[in-house]
Amino acid sequence: MKFWMQRVAMAILLLLSVSALTFGAMNVLGDPLFNILGPIAGDVNNPKSVALIEEVKVKYDLDKPLPVRYVKWLGDFVTGDMGVTFTQDGQPPVSGLIKERIPRTITLLVMAQLLAVMISIPWAAITAARAGKRLDKISTMNSFFLLAMPNFALAILLKYIFSLKLGWFPLTYKAIDPYFERLRQVFLAAVTIALPAAAVYQRLLRTDLITTLQQDFILMARSKGLSRSRVIFRHAIRPSMFSFITVVGLNTGGLIGGSIVAESVFRIPGIGSQLVESVLREDFPVVLAIVVLIALTFVIINMLVDILYSIIDPRVRR
Repeated sequence: MKFWMQRVAMAILLLLSVSALTFGAMNVLGDPLFNILGPIAGDVNNPKSVALIEEVKVKYDLDKPLPVRYVKWLGDFVTGDMGVTFTQDGQPPVSGLIKERIPRTITLLVMAQLLAVMISIPWAAITAARAGKRLDKISTMNSFFLLAMPNFALAILLKYIFSLKLGWFPLTYKAIDPYFERLRQVFLAAVTIALPAAAVYQRLLRTDLITTLQQDFILMARSKGLSRSRVIFRHAIRPSMFSFITVVGLNTGGLIGGSIVAESVFRIPGIGSQLVESVLREDFPVVLAIVVLIALTFVIINMLVDILYSIIDPRVRR
């Protein structure tokens, strides 16, 4: 129980730190009044403009000190009120905007993570069984290539080949299309995120598998005449998955970062593309809500990884 209480306390502290730093940075570095009012925000010599500026400050609590505004925002956020966008009419509400876009990003990230895992496990098994041979060396070069290639370049390359040249996938995302058609529309974006992640997973799992294949119980299984594939997938994979699970959990943040690029290139109106748009417009409530939700997702996934650890190895709780 003490172990889990410590984890929950650390999670709460992390979320408070992320929200406070983001809130302070966004309010110090930008001018929300200009985003709301436009050029009028700089017209301090016109009495009508000054009156309008004061009205907007009161409406959006910009007349209060920064700590007071943060505490108020935090209290509202905990109750589910994410505030309103920094526009003249405050529409749409931040929660409505996120509710509309977040399913697309979740679909993209889940598809990318599944693809990465499905690619990396057999890839690692094949190369571990042939460690040091030609196939393994070619695989190493390919994984380094995927890791070195920037996400935006990979996204543009995939879009050029499979959308523009071959026409296998659509160029843009259409929210009005049926569900399975929308899955097809995000597939290339998911592949863009999945391939570098799969290269990371494969390198790690391959190394652990090579170590496991040298253990006595594996030699015993081989002496019984079991095939190589049966030995790997029935006896070697499971004890080699501990580090693999760690990296899959920790890499969630990287996948979310990759979704920002992928959504922008493939024109998917998700949370990532919304974050970019809101940063450029200095729409602080939207940026803050998305950043905190990303941090919350990262914390929850890592807590789930900890739970899985404790199931696999109870010594983790000590």
